[in-house]
Amino acid sequence: MLERLQKILSMAGISSRREAETLITSGRVSINGLVTTTLGSKADPSVDIISVDDKPITVRKERIYILLNKPAGYVTTLKDPDGRPIVTDLIKDITERLFPVGRLDFNTDGLLLLTNDGEWANRLAHPSHQVPKEYHVKVRGEVTPETIAKLSNGVKLDDGWTAPAKVEIVRTIGKNSWISIVIHEGRYRQVRRMCETVGLLVARLIRTRYGDLQLGEIKPGTYRHLTQEEIRSLIEGKPDKQQKIKTQEKDLHKKKNRGK
Repeated sequence: MLERLQKILSMAGISSRREAETLITSGRVSINGLVTTTLGSKADPSVDIISVDDKPITVRKERIYILLNKPAGYVTTLKDPDGRPIVTDLIKDITERLFPVGRLDFNTDGLLLLTNDGEWANRLAHPSHQVPKEYHVKVRGEVTPETIAKLSNGVKLDDGWTAPAKVEIVRTIGKNSWISIVIHEGRYRQVRRMCETVGLLVARLIRTRYGDLQLGEIKPGTYRHLTQEEIRSLIEGKPDKQQKIKTQEKDLHKKKNRGK
């Protein structure tokens, strides 16, 4: 059966569909020995020989879904030109090629999903899916109610305003505070930049929740397989209700201001 080349690469666990487009346009993919750079190209994985960097790929039926507690000091790319450790180095007993669903910064800890199911990863990463993600942030200095209000209502970054977030103080220890920030966007270093914008210095950042999945008691550097129910719930889950209401209120407020 003919399938788009991007879909075949994601089904084979090579990459997400978006990353597959880059592989194709850069001339790294071939069908039956002929390099193709056309994104609309199709092939039949049961008949055609599809290769990436001259290595034939196999579309496997087994799908793997991992929840990893990423320690700081690892990158969430599959290769790093600087030779830093990559998150897949932590997956010791799985021979399938896995890739991360989204990214966490080099210095950020916490919940990271890995899979070889490109379709599943692509659906989770799509902006319309709006999966709520919770971060616990250790910051230096006093966190005032005004600061919490600014983060909650949205702050202006260099790439535009952030959507409203759910923000609260978890605990205060001496001159340091831990705050919880729940967002549904996925901008580059978003939580760190939000904190910096309101004058908070981030000492540590941990992602503790992704959708309904909690980091729980999983130790840094270890992982577990997701259950079938967890796999389905991430795709079928609805956006955080409170987050959605706040987003609608913010959009309405912007429209009123434009009308003045």
